Amino acid sequence: MKNIHPFTNSSIQVVLVFIILCLLPINPVLGAIRLPKLISDGMVIQRNTEVKIWGWADMNEKITVHFIQQEYQTTANDLGEWNIILKGLPPGGPHKMIITGSNTLVVDNILIGDVWVCSGQSNMNYRLSAAKSLYEKEIAQSSNSNIRCFTVPEKYNFTGPQKDIEKDKWLETSPETVLNFSAVSYFFAAELYKKYGIPIGLIHSSYSGSPAQAWISKEAIKAFPDYYKEAVQYQDPSFVDKIITEERIREKTWFKTAKEEDKGFKPAKSWFHPETNTAHWESLEVPGSIARQPIGNTRGIFWLKKEIEIPADMTGDKAILKMGRIVNADSVYINGVFIGTTSHQWSPRNYPIPAQVLKPGKNTIVIRLVNHNGDGGFLEGYPYHIESGEQTVKISGKWQYNLGAKMEELPSSTSFNWKATGLYNAMLAPLTNYAIKGVIWYQGEGNAGKPKEYESLFPAMINNWRTAWQQGDFPFLFVQLANYMKTTDQPTSSNWAMLRESQRKTLELPNTGMAVAIDVGVAHDVHPMNKKDVGYRLALEAQRVAYKEKNSSSAGPLFKSQKIRGKKIILSFETYGSELKIKDGKTLKHFAIAGSDQNFVWAQAKIKRNKVIVRSTEISKPVAVRYAWANNPASANLSNAAGLPASPFRTDQWEK
Repeated sequence: MKNIHPFTNSSIQVVLVFIILCLLPINPVLGAIRLPKLISDGMVIQRNTEVKIWGWADMNEKITVHFIQQEYQTTANDLGEWNIILKGLPPGGPHKMIITGSNTLVVDNILIGDVWVCSGQSNMNYRLSAAKSLYEKEIAQSSNSNIRCFTVPEKYNFTGPQKDIEKDKWLETSPETVLNFSAVSYFFAAELYKKYGIPIGLIHSSYSGSPAQAWISKEAIKAFPDYYKEAVQYQDPSFVDKIITEERIREKTWFKTAKEEDKGFKPAKSWFHPETNTAHWESLEVPGSIARQPIGNTRGIFWLKKEIEIPADMTGDKAILKMGRIVNADSVYINGVFIGTTSHQWSPRNYPIPAQVLKPGKNTIVIRLVNHNGDGGFLEGYPYHIESGEQTVKISGKWQYNLGAKMEELPSSTSFNWKATGLYNAMLAPLTNYAIKGVIWYQGEGNAGKPKEYESLFPAMINNWRTAWQQGDFPFLFVQLANYMKTTDQPTSSNWAMLRESQRKTLELPNTGMAVAIDVGVAHDVHPMNKKDVGYRLALEAQRVAYKEKNSSSAGPLFKSQKIRGKKIILSFETYGSELKIKDGKTLKHFAIAGSDQNFVWAQAKIKRNKVIVRSTEISKPVAVRYAWANNPASANLSNAAGLPASPFRTDQWEK
């Protein structure tokens, strides 16, 4: 966006503006008219609807907007606020918008298409760069000037809804820029563009770990008294500042004390040196938990050491040390050379090893592990090796460890970014003037501790957003929780299954759609790398809900009703015009059945006339059925003909 000096003759402004553009300095001169960050070069604006263009100027300043051979005029109010409405814009571009008053602004390279807000917590925030190894081809082929993304800066604010955000800009998709896009959002947009060929704008506004209440306005959160009380309390900046100061002092003191008491730093040669005598150290299997060792669930500083053999042809070039995931923080040394550090458990440890650090034969890896809370150690299911080119050397297996400093547990800090209304005010409210096609949402993990509450909290959030945008019941598409944690041998209770049920019930709201993801997760990671299937399934739901595609098999089967017939229960489903199928096998799995004693056992299930018949020789008078009712129903395999999985469900309401 360029800022142009005003002309003395307004009648020739439009004619001369392009000449003036060529003469402008690199740093434009600021004038009285200001635009929100969203209205900037490269933006995508919504087709075929009313589009508000707004901003700020001097009080009572006259504003003229030129766009696609049309002129719009307005006057700023007593607060300096102004807006104009564009109507019925056809898809296409690029276009230029010229806004004049006491100064002139030019917004360049504008596309008209469909705009989607992409929000939620870490699985929406999961960048394509984190899955680079899985999607190298897709990234290399991503260049597309018709797919653009604006990433809202991460911030919370309790004092009230903000009118604007601080920074950022619209980016066209390329192999370089797409790495910082939300992975789910990109694959969603790519599928829509492939289907419809119109520009797609993504406004990515998510925050890792955030619960739904953080994304609800103060007015709407009144329906939830505990969260409303929290919102009012945190409106006082002095209250927040006091907590932040106290917690920073506590954290600084903990780490300072731990370092001072760390025996690993006290010898003439610290324990990261290869020559350190470890004859008296204990042994530990990596991956594995320190808490499961004789030392127990001890907090503090641990040092770990392993000697490995490196072949001569792996030395001399750069290599990568892949250390999986570590709880909580780590600093890594190879042959006494510092390699890298990570301060939390959520990021993969992929540490570049500089050339010449590795040597032929024996090499020593030392890790200083900081465990201030949680089950310290090395998480399973991740790579633990050194790789160089096509060669790898495993570093899993037996390590030695020793306690450097024993500490009390460091209490968790207050997660202000997760408190009620904070993200709504800072990261959502500034967007609500911007016309959109709809929303995609990937969240739920942050509310899994109170799954029944989510049944009312999540719909309240959706209704709150629809009220804020004043665009009616725009499409709202969301991802059901993926499978996660250990599998179970027997039917069991499950908070994650309950949360999935609350999500499924949200489909009662108009213009909503749900992408089922119980087959894309992994037991050891709440952030599954497979984001392409999730984006694709959201795009299928968009085709049905937002684009009104008929005869579209957009979703897997959804439970409708049951009929009890003697010793069996017959289940009916909404199949969206498709057939029930068994995915990956010949036998339906993860169906459980119970009588009035509420004791569920695994059941035999089969498909007949597009219904599922469930029975068990152990239950003579069945009452209820559950399907995929677990944190990780990995073996669940009911799907439609397109392979889209059925949503988990239960026919009872015994657990509240």
